[in-house]
Amino acid sequence: MKEQLKTIWKVFRMESSLVFHDSGVLLIFFVAAIVYPILYNFIYYNDVLEETPVAIIDQSGTAASRRYLRKVDATPYVSITDFCTDMDEATKLMKKRKVNGIILIPSNYNEKLIHHEQATISTYSDMSAFLYYKNIVMATNYVMLDEMDEIHLERYEMLGYSGEEAQQFINAVPYEENTLYNPASGFGAFLLPAILIVILHQTIFFGICMVGGTAREENRFNTLLSKEINSRGIIAVVFGKALVYLLIYAVLTAYGLGLIPYIFNMPHIGSYGEMLKLMLPFLLATIFFSLTFGTIIKRRESGLILFLFFSLILLFLSGFSWPESNISNFWRLVSYLFPSTFGIQGYIKINSAGALVSEIPRDYLGLWAQTGFYFLTACVAYRFSQIHGHKINAIKQKIHKVRAKTIANRFGIDEKELLDEGDYAPDEVNNTDNSETTDNTEKAD
Repeated sequence: MKEQLKTIWKVFRMESSLVFHDSGVLLIFFVAAIVYPILYNFIYYNDVLEETPVAIIDQSGTAASRRYLRKVDATPYVSITDFCTDMDEATKLMKKRKVNGIILIPSNYNEKLIHHEQATISTYSDMSAFLYYKNIVMATNYVMLDEMDEIHLERYEMLGYSGEEAQQFINAVPYEENTLYNPASGFGAFLLPAILIVILHQTIFFGICMVGGTAREENRFNTLLSKEINSRGIIAVVFGKALVYLLIYAVLTAYGLGLIPYIFNMPHIGSYGEMLKLMLPFLLATIFFSLTFGTIIKRRESGLILFLFFSLILLFLSGFSWPESNISNFWRLVSYLFPSTFGIQGYIKINSAGALVSEIPRDYLGLWAQTGFYFLTACVAYRFSQIHGHKINAIKQKIHKVRAKTIANRFGIDEKELLDEGDYAPDEVNNTDNSETTDNTEKAD
C-alpha cells in the first residue's frame, strides 16, 4: 500500500506538471470551461422573446379572419406590423428583416367554416432563430384553439342550447394548464442545463486527449509507465492521473453548475447536496472515459476534431430535446456509452424538477456503472500501452546495439563507450578513405 501511494503521488505530480505547463490544456480547462457557460447564457439571456413582428396576408377579408387576426395581435408572442396583398410583398419584407414571419389566411377561409369544413391557415417563419418560429407557432395555435371553442359555441347556440349548456358540451371536463419547471416556456431555461453538462464532458475529454496526444508526439507517453511499475501499479497510475482532473473539475463544476445559474437567475430548485452526489460519479466516469480513449490519440489536435463532432450528437442523444421514448433502441444503447447521457438527464431532474438522487436510480447507478467500467478499460488501455512501449524500447535498444557494434568495428572504437553515449546521428558517418578515419571517429563520438 505504501508503494502504491508513492506511485499515485509521483503520477499526480508529473501529470499536474504536464497540465499546468501546457498552454493549450490550460486554455481548455480554465478558459473554455469558464467562458462557454457565460457565453451561452448571454446568447439566451432573453429567455422569452415577445412581440415578434409578422406580416399578414388576409385573402379572405371577412369578419371571421379579422377576428382571428385581432386575437393573434393581442397575444404577447407576435405583433402585426404589416398587411400585404400577396406573398411576394411579404417575402420582400422578410428578406429586409422588417418582419420575422408571415401569416397567410386563404380566400376560402370563411367559406369552409360556413360549410363545416376544415379551414387552414399557413405560417412562414424566419428560421435564423428558433424563437421566431416558436412564437409564431404558439400564437397561431393558441388562437386557433380559442377560435374552435368560439365556433362550437356559435353552432350549439344555433341549435337552441343556452350559453351555459353549450359551454358544458364544449368543455365537458374543465381543465387547467400549468407548465411545470419552466412556466415561461423559456428556451434558455430548457436548453442551458443540458449545455452546461456537455461543456464539462467535452472539455474534460478534449483536455485529457490533448495531454495524451502531446505526450505521444514528444515520445514521452510511457514516462509514467516505467519498468518499475508492474501490472498492479497501473491502477495507481490511473488513480494518480484521475485525481488531477477530479480536483480541477471539482472547482469548475461548482462554478458552472452552482455559480452560473445563480448569476443568470436560471431555474434552480434542486439541492446542492443532491447535485454533488450526482456530479461525483459523473466526473469520475467522464475522466476514466477520457483516459481510456486518450491512450489511442496520437496527435494533439485530434481531440478537437472529436470535440466538435460529438458535441451536438451527445446533446441530441441525451434525450432532453427529443423524447427518449421515441429514440430507437439502437441509438438509446449507443447513448448509454457516454456519461453525458445520464449526467444531463440526472442534472435536469435535480436542478429543474427538484428530484432527489434516490428518485433517479437509473441515472445515478448508470453513472457509477460507467465509472467502474471505464476505470477497468483505462487500466487495460494503459497496461497495453506499457507492454507496447516496452516492446518498442526493446527494439530500439537492439537497433542501438547493432549500430554501435558496426561503428565500433569500423573505426576501432570501444563498443561500451558508444553504448554509454546514448543517441548519435548515423548520417554523420560517411564513406571515406583511411586518411579520414580520425575525423570520422571524432564525429562518431
